[in-house]
Amino acid sequence: MEVLNRTRVSEIFLKGFSAYPALEHLLFPLCSATYLVMLLGNTAIVAVSVLDVHLHTPMYLFLGNLSILDICYTSSFVPLMLIHFLLTQKTISFIGCAVQTCLSLSTGSTECLLLAIMAYDRYLAICRPLQYPVLMSHQLCLLLVGASRAFSLFKSVTEMVIAMRLPFRGHYVVSHFTGEILAVLKLACGDKSVSEDFLLAGSILLLCIPLALICLFYSLILVTILRVPSAAGRHKAFSTCSAHLAVVVLFYGAIIFMYMKPKSKEAHISEEVFTVLYAVVTPMLNPVMYSLRNKGKEATRKVWGRIWTSR
Repeated sequence: MEVLNRTRVSEIFLKGFSAYPALEHLLFPLCSATYLVMLLGNTAIVAVSVLDVHLHTPMYLFLGNLSILDICYTSSFVPLMLIHFLLTQKTISFIGCAVQTCLSLSTGSTECLLLAIMAYDRYLAICRPLQYPVLMSHQLCLLLVGASRAFSLFKSVTEMVIAMRLPFRGHYVVSHFTGEILAVLKLACGDKSVSEDFLLAGSILLLCIPLALICLFYSLILVTILRVPSAAGRHKAFSTCSAHLAVVVLFYGAIIFMYMKPKSKEAHISEEVFTVLYAVVTPMLNPVMYSLRNKGKEATRKVWGRIWTSR
């Protein structure tokens, strides 16, 4: 962050890769293609989950919501980032930065909770199959999805309101390609301890606790799978949760790499490129992983067959 003058802040310059125009020209087509594939893939997942009655199950209800979250998360910053790749004046209004940050926080937090809910769903399906239809009813699924969205939105809005109430002065340059809560806090001049405490509490609630629950559920799932006598039975049981486990490893692995590594005063360009690719590529891979399931592939073929037949 660099302070340029002492007038009240009205817009923010997102530095991004301004010092590397050749890299911007390389990232623009790559990120554009990845974003388009992400939109098509996640939209297809939502459409298949809605159109095929055989997929009206808790797992595909959660998967459809995960796809919607991925679309909302990437759409909150990727279009503006792509425009900035082509411009020299990479500015965003202060209010626009706050809204973008709030949307990213809300969707990212909801995804953390939703991944934990999906792990609980797989635990019930594998460890308590006879009681699964009763324990994971349609009403409970809707309640869990709605509660996770409402709680994440409330948390994100609260964090942004607290941050926005701090005094801001000057025209600022942020060494980032998009607005984020930590970058916004760096622009503040007053006491930031309350906002930082809220962020810490939110990280524990929506990162650490869901991850701990996911580890617990998969430990119980692993114990149950190992008790299955036949290799075919173990393979079938594991295949029902392998896609979700891959998404969890990818999601949390990237977060741990980005936020748990030792901090340096200046971020290396390779780390910033990784952040961009993670933010765009990860939502694209989610539908790919889930579509590899036999049930997902069969449903996709049926839906496409209906579309072409209707023509």
